[in-house]
Amino acid sequence: MAEVRLHDFQMRAIDGDELPLASLDGQVVLLVNVASKCGLTPQYVGLEALQRRYADRGFTVLGVPCNQFAGQEPGSEEQIYEFCMTNYGVTFPLTRKTEVNGDGQHPLYAWLTRPDTDEPGPIQWNFEKFLFARDGRLLGRYSPRINPDDTTLTEAIEQALA
Repeated sequence: MAEVRLHDFQMRAIDGDELPLASLDGQVVLLVNVASKCGLTPQYVGLEALQRRYADRGFTVLGVPCNQFAGQEPGSEEQIYEFCMTNYGVTFPLTRKTEVNGDGQHPLYAWLTRPDTDEPGPIQWNFEKFLFARDGRLLGRYSPRINPDDTTLTEAIEQALA
């Protein structure tokens, strides 16, 4: 049986279109659950900086809006998109609002948090990060407190892009 990878999952883009993650095959991907009204929301600056710094080398951030942590992403998809564009000039793709924990948990997050992973357990808060290799293998999980410009993360991105 083939190993499950990021590219095996489907999501919906913030505009409602299908977003097959197989479309990211060949890209190093940083998956981040995001929120507009969180103390960590300024991480959008660093996420966009990563996108701009590495995009031409085959890297993308994938933002996943989630309202499961203290209701910090209460808006509609249109409001979320407008917020991201107006305040942070986000150029990386965003999905529709997605549940990352609980009964409505998206299958991708069920796979990422399953007990047999290196770092199992539920998503702790907004801006938790998962880094994937070009072939969709999970390379690492990073705490919400790890800023996008933290050398631990940027060195892992550089290594994945090499």
